[in-house]
Amino acid sequence: MEFNTGSGGSEESSRSRVGGESSGGGFDLSDPLQSFLATARAVLLQPVGFFRGVTLRDSPINPIVFAAICTTVGAFLAAIISVLAAIFGLGQQGVGWAIGGLIGAVIITPILTPIGLFIGAGISHLFVMLFVRPANSGFWATFRVVSYVSATSLISWIPIVGGLVAAVWGIVLSILGIREMHSTTTGRAALVVLVPAAIVILLLALVAASVLVAIFAGGR
Repeated sequence: MEFNTGSGGSEESSRSRVGGESSGGGFDLSDPLQSFLATARAVLLQPVGFFRGVTLRDSPINPIVFAAICTTVGAFLAAIISVLAAIFGLGQQGVGWAIGGLIGAVIITPILTPIGLFIGAGISHLFVMLFVRPANSGFWATFRVVSYVSATSLISWIPIVGGLVAAVWGIVLSILGIREMHSTTTGRAALVVLVPAAIVILLLALVAASVLVAIFAGGR
C-alpha cells in the first residue's frame, strides 16, 4: 500500500498538472473490465501513484462511469445484505421491502451518482480556490478526485465496519487526491477536505440541538 505524506508531486509533475494537462491514466471505457479492476485497486491501495498519473485530457465521462459503477455495486451489495437479513429475520423490514430496496438501488444509484459528483466537486473546488494558491489545476481535477474516491463504495457495504472504514479512508484518499492533482501541500489539501466536513458536522449538530430544544420546550 502506497502512502506518501510528502508535500505533493515532483516539480515536473507540478508543471504538467497546473494548466489542465497531465500524462497518465485512470478508468478507460475502451477496456471497461480490466480498467475498472486496475483503477479500483490503484485508488484504494496506491492512491499517491494513481492520482499523480491521472490524466486531465480524457473525457470526464470516464471518471463518471467509474464512480457510477462503484456506487451501484456498493448499493447493490448493501441491498443484498438487507435482503438476506430480512429472509433470516435479522432485519427491521420485510422481505418485500428489502427486495424493493434492491431494485431501487440498482435503478436509482447510477442516475443520482453524476448529480452528486457535480455537487460534491463544486463544493470541494470552492475550497480549493480558497486554500490552494497561487494556482490550481481547475475544476475537472477536483471532479476527478471526487469521482475516483467513490471507489470506497466498494467496501462501504461490509456489515458493521464497512461504513466507518469507507468514510475514514475516503477522507484520506480525498486529501491525497487533492494534494497530487493540484500539486499542493498535504496541509492545504487537508483544509480543503476537512473544513467543509467540519462545517457540515457543525450544522448537523446545530439542527439536532434545535430539535432537542423544541422537543423539551413542547413537553413542558
